[in-house]
Amino acid sequence: MEDTYLHKGLRKKLVEEIKQKGIKDQKVLDAIGKVPRHLFMDSSFTKFAYKDQAFPIGSGQTISQPYTVAFQTELLEVKKMDKILEIGTGSGYQAAVLIELGAKVYTIERQKKLMLKAKALLPKIGYNPHIFYGDGYSGLPSYSKFDKILITAAAPDIPEKLLEQLEIGGRMVVPIGSSYSQTMTLVVKTGESDYKKSEHGYFVFVPMLKGKV
Repeated sequence: MEDTYLHKGLRKKLVEEIKQKGIKDQKVLDAIGKVPRHLFMDSSFTKFAYKDQAFPIGSGQTISQPYTVAFQTELLEVKKMDKILEIGTGSGYQAAVLIELGAKVYTIERQKKLMLKAKALLPKIGYNPHIFYGDGYSGLPSYSKFDKILITAAAPDIPEKLLEQLEIGGRMVVPIGSSYSQTMTLVVKTGESDYKKSEHGYFVFVPMLKGKV
């Protein structure tokens, strides 16, 4: 569980790289600079940890590209003490970035193996989100409502059940589209059944699957 000067130096370079690619929010850049991404990967792959690319983590899932993590986080406009629902815990890296920004994180993972791995790792390295095993499409109604919802898998459309769990004035960031390409979409809830939507470029995520739990 080492975080050496070399790792910190590589993170600094990574932060510069994603800044060059257009990430402007200094708080987001600082959070990326603090989270030891190499600890979320198998030790034999740590040399890939600070490349700006996604990487397989097993169970057909990936640890997202740092630029994508930063991009989604920037769109969320995270404030301290925001209550955030994350759909797709994966390695736990995105949850750690949100916690660095001062958020209270509730995260759901449908792959039990990944959920257990994240649940074991995150507290060891100082991050304590509420982690659940379940179907992301259902969200966490008993813990709602949330200030922000972040979906880290490709959805065919805006999940209605999740929209219901968002506070009025809250923001949801979700990649919407087919399994080959998605449009990063920001949804701002303006009323009990009203929202406005804006689109923010093309990305590729693993699909969000229904009823797998």
